[in-house]
Amino acid sequence: MSDKMKAVHYEGPFKVSVKEVELPKLEHPDEAIIKVTTACICGSDLHMYQGRTAAQGGLVFGHENMGIITEIGPGVTLLNKGDRIVLPFNVADGRCRNCEEGKTAFCTGVNPGFAGGAYGYVAMGPYQGGQAQYLRVPYADFNALKLPPGKEHEADFALLADIFPTGWHGVQLSGFKPGESIAVFGAGPVGLMAAYSGVLRGASRVYVVDQVKERLDAAEKIGCIPINFTKSDPVQQIIDHNGDMVDRAVDAVGYQAVDASGSKEKPNIVLDQIIKVTRPTGGLGIPGLYVPADPGAPDAQSKEGQVLIPFGKLFEKGLTVGTGQCNVKAYNRYLRDLIISGRAKPSFVVSHEVGMDEAVDAYDKFDRRVDGYTKVLIHPNGTDW
Repeated sequence: MSDKMKAVHYEGPFKVSVKEVELPKLEHPDEAIIKVTTACICGSDLHMYQGRTAAQGGLVFGHENMGIITEIGPGVTLLNKGDRIVLPFNVADGRCRNCEEGKTAFCTGVNPGFAGGAYGYVAMGPYQGGQAQYLRVPYADFNALKLPPGKEHEADFALLADIFPTGWHGVQLSGFKPGESIAVFGAGPVGLMAAYSGVLRGASRVYVVDQVKERLDAAEKIGCIPINFTKSDPVQQIIDHNGDMVDRAVDAVGYQAVDASGSKEKPNIVLDQIIKVTRPTGGLGIPGLYVPADPGAPDAQSKEGQVLIPFGKLFEKGLTVGTGQCNVKAYNRYLRDLIISGRAKPSFVVSHEVGMDEAVDAYDKFDRRVDGYTKVLIHPNGTDW
């Protein structure tokens, strides 16, 4: 076997390549190596791809990964070669205080000086990503979620690494209860998963705000009410349709939000809108990404991660706010079982599945939102695994 493999390699803004890199090796007894069957391209990857982070060339992308175990360290006791697993995007040690409390997105043991680690992402530790043929899995017993053998539900299970749990997490952060109404801003993959989670959890009405017709159509197909923010004020559209403000709202957009023209960035606009559209004593869930520094921000404050919001209105209404990355392990086992039982099929958001040699083109098209690119799965080893 060669000591090289193919991987998606970040070169700089708007440039990735598929290069041969060193195969990963076990570095600790508690680790495993997987042959990657599916890795996803995430909207968060585009932040790095666009040069909107401090990512440096040489990083192998890919924080949404699943595959077949090919090697285990002597400290791994719960997994075996040949097991099919999916990995949370969070790298967590299972030993720190936050992990013991189930807050695995904020592990303090895997990324010194920072709460949280992840595969293939800037500032998230020394863990190469899984848009590669093989991947090293730290703390494998703790991080891996076993899946039924075979190929069934491959696209659905791949979404357990990030977007399905993250969408669910956004709804959870909002304090949602069955029967309530909820508005989800952003109909990208995470937003659609938040909306889908609202449907699965028994929302009376789910509003989905975006400008892209295909995404709004997808939301409508799962029983949501589409709101195109370029037509008129989305807050007023929702209030007019609902007869009142909604109980909960989710920001699945983050710091690259745009104004009513659909083109000019306005980092605070969605935060402003979810505060306005939510009833007094309601709740806000914010899984959309906000960063402590943004070199490409449209103003000086936002470059420092400072976003202006109507805090007085937030206080006046007594709204609760939940933020932060998803603790994937808190949800993925249960969402896996919803998929196995046939109660959930999140892969409706998947628009394209490509091989490794098509990854560069997929990044370009996904970034430009052309040819229907919404959620892209990469099969680094083809489909014969």
